[in-house]
Amino acid sequence: MIGWLHGQVLHHHKSGALVLDVHDVGYEVNVASLDDYAIGDVVGLYIFTAVRDDAIVLYGFKTYLDREFFELLLVTPGVGPSTALAALRTMTTDELAQAIESDDAKRIATIPGIGPKTASRIVLELKGKVFVSGVFVPAKGAPAQNDAIEDALRGLGYTTQEVRQALGGATLSDDEGVALRQALHLLRRQ
Repeated sequence: MIGWLHGQVLHHHKSGALVLDVHDVGYEVNVASLDDYAIGDVVGLYIFTAVRDDAIVLYGFKTYLDREFFELLLVTPGVGPSTALAALRTMTTDELAQAIESDDAKRIATIPGIGPKTASRIVLELKGKVFVSGVFVPAKGAPAQNDAIEDALRGLGYTTQEVRQALGGATLSDDEGVALRQALHLLRRQ
């Protein structure tokens, strides 16, 4: 797995990829913006390597945080590397994180390749898990201690949306067994 490349930019492709010369080997790397890399510049990129049946595709990022955000987007069902890169070509990671944390699925749906359903799914799956300006922004009403409870409830067949609606604003016990019973009670009341 390639995690970092450092070399000279040789060429820009119309597709949004650049060719990076690393010790006389040219790597084609897809990036969010070609404008950030002039031909002849020596650059370092954090790399995400996608292995498919028919190709090995490299995606490059200026910062490790940008790469982590890209990988976080991939966790969402229906979002592949091309769609995640389109998101980062459309908005900065801070703008996208703000849209996710403020439940702005409409704004996310403006990204090419992302419709309203996928935009809502991105918000639902990633809210509380993103960084804004390098600082973690926790979801309102969904403390980190509830993650194990949410996972257990999803394992029982409840959807993420049902769980978050039922637990929104609720304070659960620190004891996981008691907290699970409290959460099940809240879900039954809906």
